[in-house]
Amino acid sequence: MPSLMQSVDERTRLAGANRLEILLFSLGRDHRSGRDETFAINVFKVREVMRIPEITHAPEMPASVEGMVSLRGQLVPVVDLAKFCGIQAEFAPQIMIVTEYNKHTQGFLVDKVENIHRLEWSQVKVPPPMITARMGGLVTAVTELRDGRIVMIMDVEKVLAETIHVGMDSRDFNGIETLAQGGTIFFADDSTVARKQIENTLDAMGLKSIGASNGQEAWSKLQQLAARAESSRTPLHEMLQMILTDVEMPEMDGYVLTKHIKSDPRFRGIPVIMHSSLSSEANMVLGKAVGADGYVPKFNPNELSDTIRQFLRGL
Repeated sequence: MPSLMQSVDERTRLAGANRLEILLFSLGRDHRSGRDETFAINVFKVREVMRIPEITHAPEMPASVEGMVSLRGQLVPVVDLAKFCGIQAEFAPQIMIVTEYNKHTQGFLVDKVENIHRLEWSQVKVPPPMITARMGGLVTAVTELRDGRIVMIMDVEKVLAETIHVGMDSRDFNGIETLAQGGTIFFADDSTVARKQIENTLDAMGLKSIGASNGQEAWSKLQQLAARAESSRTPLHEMLQMILTDVEMPEMDGYVLTKHIKSDPRFRGIPVIMHSSLSSEANMVLGKAVGADGYVPKFNPNELSDTIRQFLRGL
């Protein structure tokens, strides 16, 4: 797939238009259920697709972590996604997808890679309870292809947290100082793991929080808060001091959510901070273009708390 990582600027524009591209892949047919389901991840996070190189196995690793590979001098952990998902595939994986999330590079072993599919975030839905229960919360969103197949978009933050323990060490929150003035932060993120990480950070800072699991839900809740402030004749900025939003979310992405917030005068004076595993300079520039006041990459609790503290001081 030699052209996989071309047109980065175009993909950035897609994100700003509430659209995205996903890479479809399979983990192989589960010999127990007979299913060979289709999964996906955002193409923007894919760095390379290759045949599996030689893996150096290491002791005392989670069962789904196969070991490490050396890619251009960098040691990269390798996760067998079928094992992580509890799929007993008939055949060993053949392909490795090299991805970058939250400034971490890792390889995901899969059975096969299909193609790149372009769609709008409005076509990406919150997974129904049946899929959430069956996949143990691993699926953050779903979409339906024209051929009728249901594609499950993985919660990669959950994979990384439970395999290589990114952002889940309780010691990461030890250095966070409690804010004397307090306040309330609204945050939106479709990953259950990311929402927990954010909550832990805000709790450590002594801040109250209101959460949403996607952009559309966030915008609905924010409008309700604004209406409540109007009815009580209370300035909204006294009820809500900051909005923290992920970029990739079903139904409405963080760029469109930010546009909505910044075009509504009721939210004037309330900073909007983007908090995303899309940490490239292009994404930060796009965040500023839609009106975001700040951009902090996932997930370093101290970096997030420092950013929040900086903006709260300016209010």
